[in-house]
Amino acid sequence: MGTSELNVVTGAFSYTGKYITERLLSMGEEVRTLTGRPDYENPFGQQVKTFSFNFDRPGDLTESLLGAKTLYNTYWVRYPHGPLSFDKAMKNNKILIAAAEEAGIRRIVHISITNPSEDSPFPYFRGKALVEKAITQSRLSYAIIRPTVIFGPEGILINNIAWLLRKFPIFAIPGSGDYRIQTVFVEDMAGIAVSAGQKDENLVIDTVGPEVYTFDELVRLIANKINKRARIVHIRPVLALFFARLIGYAVKDVVITGDEIDGLMSNLLISQGEPTAPTRFSDWLEKNADKLGRRYISGLKRSYR
Repeated sequence: MGTSELNVVTGAFSYTGKYITERLLSMGEEVRTLTGRPDYENPFGQQVKTFSFNFDRPGDLTESLLGAKTLYNTYWVRYPHGPLSFDKAMKNNKILIAAAEEAGIRRIVHISITNPSEDSPFPYFRGKALVEKAITQSRLSYAIIRPTVIFGPEGILINNIAWLLRKFPIFAIPGSGDYRIQTVFVEDMAGIAVSAGQKDENLVIDTVGPEVYTFDELVRLIANKINKRARIVHIRPVLALFFARLIGYAVKDVVITGDEIDGLMSNLLISQGEPTAPTRFSDWLEKNADKLGRRYISGLKRSYR
């Protein structure tokens, strides 16, 4: 590659942002990050400079973006917590977009979700659609990346399914379990995002792997590969949520929300298009089964504390 350019990655110390940052650094690119946790341990050391989001001070936010050519935006909230809500996250994204325009950012690569809709009954998917709309109506060149369930060493959903299967003799699946789920490897997603950042044309890309499972099939596959014989049962979604809250109380986390269960059962975590990422979840699971689910991964600690 020629002369390196400055890239800004939101949340470079979290999950998807970390892999995007690693990919950019491996290419010799310069990276700085915007974060809501400036005191968080920086795994990249002096390679990545840290700035606060400063949503309440747009001038400072704009200044932290000056000189950068591309903004990789992973900022969102999984569920409302404390002062953070979907509405607040949407407003913060709009502030970030405006600051990027003011700072002269060339291109924004935004991490969204499959099947966002302004008419969605689920605030997560509705909010994602509204942020996408703000981006497409901005002056920025853009690439919108729409992953499904992201798997990898720090992936919360897949890891915590394995953890539950290891810890409990019974695993409860909400409803029939015949709703479908498609996965994508985090490194594949990061590669697609960075590649999209190098382009000029506006893009919307469903970022999905080659395998689709029913949720029941996914859970049974994980149970088989980690060699756990937990009894897998199907119960009413309201009961599944009740038991998830009991476990959440014990681990001091939100294991899953009602909206997440409903969104999963509504087949929103699959793409209608062709696969765009090569890594097969079954192959990755075969290689990583022994390590998967050995500890619980807290979304609350990762994103809110």
